Amino acid sequence: MVSGKTTRWPVLATALSAAVLLTAGCGTGTGAGTVPDGWKTLKTPAVTVAYPPAFTPQTDSERSKYNAAAATLDEGGKSVAIITVQLGFTNADSAEEAAIGAEAGIALGSTLGKQEEITVAGPDGDEEARRVNFAFTEKGTRYQGVIVAGLDSAEKSYAVRIDAAGGKLAEGELNRIIESITVE
Repeated sequence: MVSGKTTRWPVLATALSAAVLLTAGCGTGTGAGTVPDGWKTLKTPAVTVAYPPAFTPQTDSERSKYNAAAATLDEGGKSVAIITVQLGFTNADSAEEAAIGAEAGIALGSTLGKQEEITVAGPDGDEEARRVNFAFTEKGTRYQGVIVAGLDSAEKSYAVRIDAAGGKLAEGELNRIIESITVE
């Protein structure tokens, strides 16, 4: 579910009923760690990530206990996109291991892409991270998602996950969300 209340993707997860989709659109990047004009941020002790104005942050009682922060995009009373941040969800010694741990929470039957090396903004410049794309169909709707995972300055795992239903998040918005990720 994209509701965020039931989103859970720790290392031992075997299935996840998460709805995800990212579709192509237009837009430009803003640079690592930059918050686009008019956007707000989800702030945790280790990670900050921006979200588009149409998203609404979830309160502690609304989001899953496994998420340190979350924001959703709702249409007609239904969540069609979600951005979540998880912290310390697995013991990892590298960005690659953190990404593998985050991959464990992707729904069975999903199409999983290869890990891509990227960088995110950190306290002393660029920090190594991994991006993983995935997609699947749930209840007749095609979904795609992205996870950006790595280690913070305390060497604890983090993962930012972006899930959206078809056509609900333009590629430009997706890129700006990813480019806004800042790790403490």
